[in-house]
Amino acid sequence: MAEDLTADAVVIGAGAGGLCAAARLAHAGLRTIVVDENPRVGGRATTEEIDGFRVNIGAIAIELGGVFEETFRLVGASLDIREPKPAASFHLDGKIVDVGRGGWGLLLGQITKSAAKVLDKLAEARAGNLPDGRQSTADWLATYTKNETVHALFRNLCAAIFACNADELPARAFLTYFTSKGAFKRFGFCPQGTLGVWESLACAIRRNGEVWTSARVVAIRHEGGRVAGVEVERDGERLFIASDIVVSNAGPKRTVELGGAAAFPQDYVDQVRDRLRPAANIVINIASREPILEHPGIVTFGRTRRLCNMANLTATCPELAPPGWNLYVAYAVPKPALGDFDAESEIELSMQDLRDQFPGFDAKARILSTRVMRDDWPAQRSCAGYDLPRETGIDGLWCVGDAVKVYGNGGTQACAESAKLVTDTILAGRAAPAWAVPPERVAS
Repeated sequence: MAEDLTADAVVIGAGAGGLCAAARLAHAGLRTIVVDENPRVGGRATTEEIDGFRVNIGAIAIELGGVFEETFRLVGASLDIREPKPAASFHLDGKIVDVGRGGWGLLLGQITKSAAKVLDKLAEARAGNLPDGRQSTADWLATYTKNETVHALFRNLCAAIFACNADELPARAFLTYFTSKGAFKRFGFCPQGTLGVWESLACAIRRNGEVWTSARVVAIRHEGGRVAGVEVERDGERLFIASDIVVSNAGPKRTVELGGAAAFPQDYVDQVRDRLRPAANIVINIASREPILEHPGIVTFGRTRRLCNMANLTATCPELAPPGWNLYVAYAVPKPALGDFDAESEIELSMQDLRDQFPGFDAKARILSTRVMRDDWPAQRSCAGYDLPRETGIDGLWCVGDAVKVYGNGGTQACAESAKLVTDTILAGRAAPAWAVPPERVAS
């Protein structure tokens, strides 16, 4: 195949990690091309329109602060996020418990006499005394309390953040997230849907690059252990983009398929085969004329079968629904989340939870969509604690995203962090570019 195009960097996939990586590379002066097979950017956290409702496909809440927000500031991209107040509460026995000021102490103190034991262990975790990674969150918690409501809350926190059950998530990962990571303390919703956030980053990339949607990478080329570029199908034609930097947001499994397993070190191929643990969830988008949930942010539930949390989107962003309508999204996690399950049965259990939590739910609610995120389009490409390295063993080929995140992190923040780590390494290994984006251009 003839060489059709040359780029300083190619990014495969326009999800959170891919767009953050591309924006950083383009801002640093590298001519960058993003290629995504979907018709819009955002990957597993984009937005679609259903009957006038802006419905998010995967993630709906954007965590503020940290590397994610810093990426937008760095590249001069707007970040239109509205923070609900209060942001996060718990839905226990039909009542809303706001723990914004009291934290874990207030929450657990209302539920169990064993609260002091659990709080002491959380304090030890903050000081760096963590389990070794083999003990599950459920087993760790059982050492200090048998209270069923506490166990249900921890299960639903694991489900909400990591898309897995408490008996599937290493306690070390859970505690790392809630004691030393962002822990989702500040977050908000985009009035255009999460797609609005990604389109803002795409605009920043286009200042020194291109974003191709509805285009498919069909192969990663390499020569002598170094990446050489990618083959792409676009508008019915096949072309080659030559580049010595390729960043894949398609996940390690797909990256190996595109490059051919024989090109990678056997140890890396073995990790991709044996270590990855895709995590599943069920996303239910709900519309109603009459309010179902009054709380303006996200509520995490107590004792449920599968339902873990629910967000009231139009309380903060009424633009997401036609006038006179409310829009909600509920998340449930199957059992198991890291293995095979019967989707229809798990959806029905989730619906039963909604009926139990909200009397009269069926009469009020209109289900806009129900999406099971699993297998090659999962909620998380690998559960926290089972991440792979960002290096692939092929020089110049990197992975970003939620299968190669820093230990114990989660969500779009983890994807942005993986992008920063990769791009910092790439840029440190290159000579300073001949030019940089002018400050006035970044601010425009």
